[in-house]
Amino acid sequence: MNIPTGFGPRPAGSGFESIAWYFMRVSAIGLFFLAIIHLLLNHVVHDVSCTSYDLVALRYANPYWRVYDWLLLSLALLHGMNGLRIIVADYVRDRTWQVRITWLLVILTVVFFMIGTVTLIEFQPVTSNLGPHCLK
Repeated sequence: MNIPTGFGPRPAGSGFESIAWYFMRVSAIGLFFLAIIHLLLNHVVHDVSCTSYDLVALRYANPYWRVYDWLLLSLALLHGMNGLRIIVADYVRDRTWQVRITWLLVILTVVFFMIGTVTLIEFQPVTSNLGPHCLK
């Protein structure tokens, strides 16, 4: 039994597999910093009990936060789905099922990406009754 370690050689050439190989490494570095900043801002700087719809509405008034969340969504979704594609290629032996599952992953990626992007773009806050103690 061959147990993969993840330390395989870089794909040769400049095709899709080589681009995907580089993307996994670059996106992992980007996600590391984006996730750390996200955790610090949402769980350390602000009181967790104040993380609410109103806080998100206040943040999304600034386009920076929408871009930041879109970048986090994009990198996390593409990184995760590319990882699933690699797992399917490694463990699904039947070529027909590999193609079917890979296309299902592509469709799910596009659907989730569209839902997330439309949500971030179209978000319009409605007023609420949250007290001013949380929104400083």
